[in-house]
Amino acid sequence: MSATDIQMTENYLAQTRRKRLYGGLILVIFVALMASGFTVADDRNAGGFFEGFHRILDFPKEILAEALTKWRNLPARLWAAVPALIETLNVAAVSTVVGGIGAMVLAVLSTRGLAPWPRLIPVFRRMMDVMRALPEIVTALVLIYLLGGGPVAGMLAITLHSFGALGKLFSEVAENSDLKPVEGLQSVGAGWFQRIWLGVIPQVAPNWSSYALLRFEINIRASAILGFVGAGGIGYDLKTALQWGTGRYDSVVAIFALLFATIVVVDTISDRARARLVRGGKLDEGRI
Repeated sequence: MSATDIQMTENYLAQTRRKRLYGGLILVIFVALMASGFTVADDRNAGGFFEGFHRILDFPKEILAEALTKWRNLPARLWAAVPALIETLNVAAVSTVVGGIGAMVLAVLSTRGLAPWPRLIPVFRRMMDVMRALPEIVTALVLIYLLGGGPVAGMLAITLHSFGALGKLFSEVAENSDLKPVEGLQSVGAGWFQRIWLGVIPQVAPNWSSYALLRFEINIRASAILGFVGAGGIGYDLKTALQWGTGRYDSVVAIFALLFATIVVVDTISDRARARLVRGGKLDEGRI
């Protein structure tokens, strides 16, 4: 073995040892932070975690026990929750469509080689960072204070978050697109919009559509959660049923069952649609 090979081997082993050392340090720090965070949270709780852990299933058992005694009411409860579910789906759909359109604009404006104003790329990227960093529930609480309770506040909150989340994903896809069609269109005098519409959109449309469908799934869950803070939809009905307590737990089970079934159906349909968009209709074997 030559001296060069020996040196390369030593450098590789030294680099490997450094990676293991850094990985070990990160793991130790992570465990320490988790332990300290758990200790602080447990001290601030009304009761200790381990002292109350054995009662973790008491509340679900109480809900299911009442629902079983009133099982004949479940079909009517399910039907009564359908309008709220439709409202939740409408909020998610509108948020996804509006958020997707805004994300497409932000993605193009923040992509190198495509942006009409390259110097403003950092500005648009920071805008997406801010919108992505703000949790929907925080934005919804502010909007509810300004606009009052209802689905509009929830829709705006989810839309703003979708701007940032989808804009980031769309931008990454656009950055990996082939610029040769764009350069060819530019050479024959095509304008900026024509270059984007004819040279970029056909390349990125499948992945953009796939990400938008995935975002729709996420927005359904977000819309249901925002109902707990007064943003309407099925989450608000679930919160009301839980607040009433004993006597309304059959409604709680019906709403949970309806929401779960809806999410499963949407996930299944969305998964198949995304598979066809990205892989040309070839679904992964064994995947539902």
